[in-house]
Amino acid sequence: MKKAFGNIDLTVITEEQFLDEFESRVHEGIKTNVFFLNAHCYNIAQTDRDYYRIINEADYLLNDGVGIEIGAKLFDIPLAGNLNGTDLTPKILKRCEKNGFSVFVLGATETNLQSAIQHFRKDYPDLKIAGCHHGYFQSKHEIVAMINRSHADVLLVGMGVPLQEKFIAGFDQELSCTARLGVGAFIDFASGNVPRAPYLFRKLRIEWLFRLLREPKRLWKRNVGSLIFLCRILRYKWKHS
Repeated sequence: MKKAFGNIDLTVITEEQFLDEFESRVHEGIKTNVFFLNAHCYNIAQTDRDYYRIINEADYLLNDGVGIEIGAKLFDIPLAGNLNGTDLTPKILKRCEKNGFSVFVLGATETNLQSAIQHFRKDYPDLKIAGCHHGYFQSKHEIVAMINRSHADVLLVGMGVPLQEKFIAGFDQELSCTARLGVGAFIDFASGNVPRAPYLFRKLRIEWLFRLLREPKRLWKRNVGSLIFLCRILRYKWKHS
């Protein structure tokens, strides 16, 4: 079920229901695009019309982060939990391992990608890894051909927003894999080379603060963007109430 989160259609679903539906759709060969919406994504969608269209056409657009939780209360959307990609993707990989779905991993640097693959082989020993490639490539068509040759069932793309969504949507018809997910920084975190926020930060929903303290030059604009996000959703609510 989708609900209007401002001008974006957000999927309202429990984690377990999503995982069950994901599993069923891959079994049945139903092409499925899965993306995530956080405050930063919402802001990008207000100025990038292609990205706006792509996420509104997604089969699943899942809520990611405290900003979306705050907005959901404003728009009377009953969220069942934080379905961020960093926590959800390992559970997806577990389902892939259990069902014998093969996975192609695309994104990150070569170093982080290979480290992540090593961790996957350890954490999911029966997972079928059909192939992988770093996220810094010249020819998109060659990458699509490589993915198709691997006969992967599931594609994980971690190239950042909105590049990963535009790659998936831009080759929606050409890609033969059944499920395609834009997973952001998941590959970097999975590599072990990029630390995730300690549990306390995650528990208090201030993971953004940990990342800002680590990379202030790169992330300060995004965190200023959180205030812009709040202003946007409040203005939307006021105009449409």
